[in-house]
Amino acid sequence: MRLPRLIATDLDGTLVGRDERISRRTAKVLAQAAAAGIAVVLVTGRPLRWLGPAYEDLDAGYPTICANGAVTYDPAGDAVLECHPLAPDVLADVCTRLATAVPEIGFAAEVDDGRRLVHEPAYPVGFDPGAREVPLSELVTQPAVKLLGRAPDRDPDELAALVLTAVGDRVEATHSSFTGLVEISAHGVTKATALATLAARLGIAADDVLAFGDMPNDVTMLHWAGRAVVVANAHPAAREAADAVTLSNVDDGVAEYLERLL
Repeated sequence: MRLPRLIATDLDGTLVGRDERISRRTAKVLAQAAAAGIAVVLVTGRPLRWLGPAYEDLDAGYPTICANGAVTYDPAGDAVLECHPLAPDVLADVCTRLATAVPEIGFAAEVDDGRRLVHEPAYPVGFDPGAREVPLSELVTQPAVKLLGRAPDRDPDELAALVLTAVGDRVEATHSSFTGLVEISAHGVTKATALATLAARLGIAADDVLAFGDMPNDVTMLHWAGRAVVVANAHPAAREAADAVTLSNVDDGVAEYLERLL
């Protein structure tokens, strides 16, 4: 198998292990790929403000596509290269429709390129120092790179399907969680579209891209890439989009695959 010119990999559930860390083994093989002239790109649903731990574990600041494709970030210059947020009028319309379709849903929005989170009182927030509680009327007044809708008692696949039925004509909806959380991006904004744009900037075609993922929010990227690999713990939707399966994230599946390839 010929070597790719670009390796694109998801973080959580794919590169990140059970202890929420990226192993030294994985960091080493990605550095080996980069030293061989292969571009390495992180492609994640994480917001920009949550990238620091990954860069520390990898000992490298690889270009990163955040928020499921809404933000492309270059840590070398702390520069946002691309940003495609949801407009306030779209946010307001989507929240209105979803509040009718799923009455118990609570909303949060990633704003300022994903550097801050604002959320309404009904949205439960874990540890996030940048989070600020606001009324829904304020949440929809500024552009957001991602809208989050949480309905904890809903199945995530069913919730995402319901959201697509209710507002799929206006936005992209997906999920990367095992709880009732849906991730909403501007229409046409996916991991695949952002990766295609970045690859084109580097002069790299889809056939020369190797992508790793595990969840429904990776499916568009897996379909677009010339070769798609999922970890053993992958969601069925991601498995259907893959060409191959490697070991699970907790068994360093990405590292295992790349060590054999390189």
